[in-house]
Amino acid sequence: MKLLSARKQDPFYQQLTALVFPIMIQFFMLALVSATDAAMLGIVDQESLSAVSLAGQVQFVLNLFVTGIAAGTGIIAAQYWGKGDPASIEQVIPVALRANLICGALFTLCAFFAPRALMLIFTDEPPLVQLGAAYLRVVSPSYLLCAVSQIYLIVLKNTGAAAVSSRISSSAVVLNIVLNAVLIFGLLGFPALGVRGAACATAIARGVELAWSAWSTRRRGVVLVRWDRLFQREQVLAGDFWKYTRPVLAASMVWGIAFTLYSVIMGHMGTDAVTANSIVSIAKSLLSCLIRGVGGGAGILIGNLLGAGELEKAREYGGRLTRLAILIGCLSGGTLMLLSPLIVHLVGYGETASHYLQGMLLFCGVNMAFQAVNHVVLDGIFCAGGDSKFDMVGNIGAMWCFSVPMGFLAAFWLKLPVLAVYCIVNMDEIVKIPAVYLHYKKYIWLRNITRQEGA
Repeated sequence: MKLLSARKQDPFYQQLTALVFPIMIQFFMLALVSATDAAMLGIVDQESLSAVSLAGQVQFVLNLFVTGIAAGTGIIAAQYWGKGDPASIEQVIPVALRANLICGALFTLCAFFAPRALMLIFTDEPPLVQLGAAYLRVVSPSYLLCAVSQIYLIVLKNTGAAAVSSRISSSAVVLNIVLNAVLIFGLLGFPALGVRGAACATAIARGVELAWSAWSTRRRGVVLVRWDRLFQREQVLAGDFWKYTRPVLAASMVWGIAFTLYSVIMGHMGTDAVTANSIVSIAKSLLSCLIRGVGGGAGILIGNLLGAGELEKAREYGGRLTRLAILIGCLSGGTLMLLSPLIVHLVGYGETASHYLQGMLLFCGVNMAFQAVNHVVLDGIFCAGGDSKFDMVGNIGAMWCFSVPMGFLAAFWLKLPVLAVYCIVNMDEIVKIPAVYLHYKKYIWLRNITRQEGA
């Protein structure tokens, strides 16, 4: 009891808890949307579930750009907020907003005018292509809305309003779930729209999320998103922004495109493999929320300390966060493995899909322990100090020099079983761990990247 009380009074746990739980809830609610989509569309039929899962890869690719830009914004915002300089944050935000607007608009246009071509990237099965294309065309406006709302949410999260950001995202998710039920099944007098209903629900929820986050940011008045500066060029801080954002964006793209290729590999191994992979992704997302919360909290906490010039304290907290990541990863992965028989039973698909699902869940449980360390250290601690180039190099080595080529080799040349292919393409988290440890010990991330007055 004394140990528990001491931890509650420890500033490290107090600050981390204030950050982790809002972020964790936000990620959990986002994962819950995918889970309810799967449950509801699975009731319609297995093809609807698989098609929307594959179509969701378009949103996933967009998120690589959007979250990469947002993460770069977060690096700058966290350190300048720790320094007590909100004016500098306001100068950087329009740069990030402009980039996300361009990305969101391009994806919206592609999904609306060429949805079938996008689906053919992920699968060649006609029913999945047809259903996925119908989903993409309707959901396409949400891509632009999402791109803009993420800037508002990252500003709130990194300027002392993580709870507000979480509340907005969580409420939008609840709205999405309710609208899913109404529009997929045709409740309350609405027509039953199936996959189109799921797309409509997503677009409406994204619109509400954007409106609410914009209103909350302006209402707080602490750091504003200045649309009037959208086309102004702030050379110095814009240069700093892109200096630290490009590596984050590159690492996100290197990782994300490789991860999308994993879906391409699994997508060409049959509907049962696609379905099992979809369920595993949802289960993993739900159970890795604490990992993501700690990673997000680590980035903000370490960034604030570095910006305030408290380097030794940041070094101490970095070590504690890393040890905490190992513990949380083992607990999360173990929980997934224990729940795997129940998940297989609840899903209730055919014998082949259930066999794939059980094997994938067990491997995923083992993999989560390594994922936790990589997420907290690479995406949290390293990025907080502007040390994001290593993430890109690590992804190139683990994914593009191992998992991607070995996955294609195993699936299309050696014709290995589905479970063997799944394990091979998901080995990247394990492969990169030794290099992450060695790089962490160099303490390159331990630096204040803010500009001094007059610099």
